[in-house]
Amino acid sequence: MTNPASGDAASSRAARSGARPVVLLHGWTMSGASFDRLIARLGPDFACRAPDLPGHGAGRAQPATLDACADLAAREIEAAGPGAILVGWSMGAAAAWRLLERRGPGDLAGLVTIDMGPKLGPDWALGLRDQTPERLRRGLEEMRDDWPVAGRKVARVTFAGREGGPDMSPEEALRQVFSNDPRAILPYWEEMLAMDMRPLVPRISLPWLVAYGARSRLYAPETSEWLVETAPDARPARFEASGHAPHLEEPEAFVKAFRDFAASL
Repeated sequence: MTNPASGDAASSRAARSGARPVVLLHGWTMSGASFDRLIARLGPDFACRAPDLPGHGAGRAQPATLDACADLAAREIEAAGPGAILVGWSMGAAAAWRLLERRGPGDLAGLVTIDMGPKLGPDWALGLRDQTPERLRRGLEEMRDDWPVAGRKVARVTFAGREGGPDMSPEEALRQVFSNDPRAILPYWEEMLAMDMRPLVPRISLPWLVAYGARSRLYAPETSEWLVETAPDARPARFEASGHAPHLEEPEAFVKAFRDFAASL
């Protein structure tokens, strides 16, 4: 669901007061609510919209495809107004890239991605960590056949450590993961394993903040460094104590980096 503070009326009031519009796209198995504490930390300077992506939460009945996510993101950006910053965490970054691939930057002012690679498969050295075709096949089978086990693994690899982060505990992550129907969202995982956004990266002309956790269990730091080196206007935001979710694990540092980025636009 869209965060209550980021509905159309609230966004209109914030826009009149000079707040920067922000559209936040969550990760696979999560929901818009995963950004609630970040939105609260950003405060009234930003008019935030954090929808549930198709197949998740309030969007559970919608087709689970990156194209459907891109369509939803386009509607949210239009409602937010010109000058928005588009933020994509993990799968949300893939959705943001799909939108840019299909429609270009439009009225967006900037892009923020959080710990995501443009290609996940094992035939690229900077894809998912320590994966082989056989490991990916077994992982997909486990997701299909034993979601209670697979879902716990998904929640666990979100964070660098077992303690989670100040803005999401391991128990909260589990609740988010298990609020989903795996049959509805598994098509995303298969689509992301097949995607290759590398050709798009040098064509993304937007100012781009590439945020990543130095202790991510999913991607090596070199993956995000490749994005920074390849995109024409990208800058890094490295979070030394974080895994896959620096906005949840080091929220104060993330908010500072985000505010500095927004101020530079």
